[in-house]
This record gives sequence, structure tokens and C-alpha cells, in this order.
Amino acid sequence: MPKAVPVLENTNGSIPVVVDPVYAATQDVKASIVLLSPSEVRFLVDAYYLAQENRKRASNQAQALFKDEEPNDLVAWLGEQNDRVERSLRSALQAFANNKPLGLWAQGIKGIGPVITAGLLAHIDITRAPTVGHIWRFAGQDPTDEWKAHEKRPWNASLKRLCWIIGESFVKVSNLPDDIYGKVYRNRKELEESRNANGLFADQAADKLKRVKIGHSTDAYKAYSKGLLPPAHIHARAKRYAVKLFLAHYHHVAYELEYGKPPPLPYILAQQGHAHFIAPPKWPVRVAR
Repeated sequence: MPKAVPVLENTNGSIPVVVDPVYAATQDVKASIVLLSPSEVRFLVDAYYLAQENRKRASNQAQALFKDEEPNDLVAWLGEQNDRVERSLRSALQAFANNKPLGLWAQGIKGIGPVITAGLLAHIDITRAPTVGHIWRFAGQDPTDEWKAHEKRPWNASLKRLCWIIGESFVKVSNLPDDIYGKVYRNRKELEESRNANGLFADQAADKLKRVKIGHSTDAYKAYSKGLLPPAHIHARAKRYAVKLFLAHYHHVAYELEYGKPPPLPYILAQQGHAHFIAPPKWPVRVAR
């Protein structure tokens, strides 16, 4: 028997409009998700965030256009389809992430959902990252790396954007009692603000003005010209600190799953007797008996 085709009626209840259903991830499709290649997963992650942006933009436009009237059913239907595409992609990526022990660990961290997890799994190959420094550089989290003109970008743009999303996610969950990295962000921000107020970043502020053209009327220029980093810069530094710590823990778990032992500590930590080592939270995973 042919599958039922959804029917959308006009506002007056007459002339039916037949529409094609949005493809939904069935159980059979979800079963095949685990066979996706990393490049295919990266494509789906990018598609998810594009669908999310389209859904938000269309919703905002609809609210602005129809704030004083009921939108036509076709407009409402379009919004529903955007939402269904986004949810279907998220469901598929969750099936992929749930099939990996590393994916299950990552999703146990507040602020790290299935889409972010799938993106990390698809971008980061632990066999090519003997230390977390390799991941930091590949993800664009090493501030010493510069992208000079006519040179190849020294980081992966999609992974760097994913890290930005991770940082924003940590900020959003920082008030939740079971959050971990959001509180790391908040504590680091307080420290950075204190150092900034004491003029410890004056050299960096001067260097920023030297290298980057900044409008003289902006708040950023006013801060840099006084030897201070503006609030947005402090916010970004604190986020990057939290994200880098999470990536260090992600690397630790991934390395141990791959090689059956913890990764070697960086030289300076080994010499200091693990003085600054912070173990990954919720690892090893404890299975309830």
C-alpha cells in the first residue's frame, strides 16, 4: 500500500494542497548511521547548524511580518518543516554518537549534546593526535598561530566554529548545579578580569592596536588604548580556557579508549609531579550494577 500523503488545507478549508513529507530518520536509517564516514558526519553536522540558522531566521521573519495577524497555513507549515529537518538531523547524529563509547562520555558532560559530540568524533582522529596540543592547534585554539596572507589556514575552520559553539554552550549552562566547564569559564573570567584591571595585559592591548585596525569610536579601541582588554576579549579568553580544558579531557578519554592507557603528561606537568593535572570528569565510566 502506498504511504499516506500529508494534506495541508488552505485557511478557508477548501482547496487541499498536497505536500511532500520531510524525510524522517526511521529505525532502519538510524541503524545505517553508524556506517557513515567521518566526512559524511561532518557534512551532516554542518547541515544541522545550517538548518538551525534557517529555522531561526525564518521564525524571526515570520514574527516580524505577521505580528498583528495569523500567518497563512502554508507559512506555518514551512516553519514546521524547518523544525522537522533540524530534529531529524539531530536524531540521526545522536544515533551516531550513541554508538561510540567516547560519544557516550562526551554527552555526559553538561553543555555537550549529540550534534557537538558527532562533530568532535568526525573531526578528531586520536591516532593523529599524540598530545592534546595537536588538537588545540587543529581546532584553532592556539592563540600563537597566525593565518598569514597567501598561506594555508593553520586550523580547521569547521572545528574552530564547533569550539566556539562549545564555549557558548558552557556559558549558558554555567548556572546549573551539575555543570562543570561553565564554572571553569566563570572562575577563569574573574581571574582574567582581575589581571586585566591590574594592567597585566597592557602589552597584548598595545600589540592588538598595532596589528588590527579598530575604529577609534568603538569601546574596544578605548579599552585597548588604555592598556586594557575589552570585555568581549576577556569573555573570549575565558571561554577558550574552558574549551581547551574540555578538549584536554576529551583527548585523555579518547587516548585511553584507543590505547588502553592514559596519555603521557606534558613534560612540565611530569616534572612538577602532576601538580596541575586535572583528571577528566565522569571517567572512567562507572556502570551501575
